[in-house]
Amino acid sequence: MKKPAWVIDKERSKRAAAAETVWLFGLHAVRDALVNPDRTRLRLVLSKNAADKLAEAIAQSGMEPEIVDVRRFAKDVPIAEDSVHQGAALEVKPLDWGKVTDLCEPGQASPVVVLLDRVTDPHNVGAILRSAEVFGARAVVAPHRHSAPETGALAKTASGALERQPYLRVKNLGDAIEELQKIGYVVYGLAGEAEMTLAEGLAKSPHLPIALVMGAEGPGLRERTRELCDHLVKIPFAADFGSLNVSNAAAVALYAAQNRGTTKA
Repeated sequence: MKKPAWVIDKERSKRAAAAETVWLFGLHAVRDALVNPDRTRLRLVLSKNAADKLAEAIAQSGMEPEIVDVRRFAKDVPIAEDSVHQGAALEVKPLDWGKVTDLCEPGQASPVVVLLDRVTDPHNVGAILRSAEVFGARAVVAPHRHSAPETGALAKTASGALERQPYLRVKNLGDAIEELQKIGYVVYGLAGEAEMTLAEGLAKSPHLPIALVMGAEGPGLRERTRELCDHLVKIPFAADFGSLNVSNAAAVALYAAQNRGTTKA
């Protein structure tokens, strides 16, 4: 019997996902991926100098690097010619962190989760992953569409955090918000026009798991995302004008969330 079209499409999607690979570049990103036991590593390309600097990580990974002349590096590796690769590139499979609800189960602590609504710049997402790791966020969650995928540029900006800080891309961000609410999370949307400050909002949930939703610079949160949030809050500014890059706003919000009840953000 002939398979239905939807079954064929689903199988094709699964095969495409399985075949997808990412080229990481830069000494920090490559080193951390080499020592990450959860990474599926496929090809390691290094200059002689980079191989010397990464010798310990290479030995731990068990990989055999390809040594190439750094002057023709971009010709041997499919990355942009202006990439700051430092003579190191590693082809890998994207990480699989599992389901949002499993990873973000509240447990005994009061965890914090970051959700990104249409944040597409890999440099912003990489910086947010670094802050999320520093301030102990359980995960960073973004939709598959209209978000930054796992790329070499993102990994380099994250400076290794991509290997340790869960970055989950989900089918529907609204559904993820509702799933978190069902397991006890209070959801805060960051919006410049909100009447409540971040500190005032966080004071309402001093011992509860919380999710911080960050929108793209310019358009901010989508309408449905705003409606799903339990509270809209803002980061107050000392001057008449004021706006923060989304990665900076995420760092401020994460710091305030970690210090609920003690900050004045």
